[in-house]
Amino acid sequence: MNLKRYHIIGFIFTIVLGSILHFTYDFFNKNLIVGYFSAVNESTWEHLKLLITPIIIFSIYEYFVYGKNIDSFIIIKALSILLGMFVIIALFYTYTGIIGDSYVILDIATFILGAFLSYYFSYKMIKSEKNYSENSNYIGIIIFFLLIFTMIYFTTNPPKINLFLDPITNTYGIQ
Repeated sequence: MNLKRYHIIGFIFTIVLGSILHFTYDFFNKNLIVGYFSAVNESTWEHLKLLITPIIIFSIYEYFVYGKNIDSFIIIKALSILLGMFVIIALFYTYTGIIGDSYVILDIATFILGAFLSYYFSYKMIKSEKNYSENSNYIGIIIFFLLIFTMIYFTTNPPKINLFLDPITNTYGIQ
């Protein structure tokens, strides 16, 4: 197994699929099921799905290829998604707070950096063979299910906070 190769492929997969997921909701005539896992508007939250969905899909693939033999695989993958989400949110709100507006090229750069750091963290942690507690993978599974649940739930029931606000339409969630 070439761990570095899997992480490079996963990073590329995430960038490509995440980019496609930006458009799939409209492409599939605003299908609700598609909307649960792709962006339904231009809010920051909906753009986080472009990171979460591909990493979860690729992590499932990785689990069956080599991950089931790594004791801490699930928690590492869950934490890597949370790290990527944090990076995207922190960079987006920092740069828009400083500049006063958002720019597509900077939004794309934050997505790419978030994905890169997710896979870099995962690679370094798996390679380090750090031992986590026996229950850490259960925590990782809970994180995965919470991410999936929140993607689905917040698509139709978003909290009325800026993270979920579509800056184009000034609305939340699916209209």
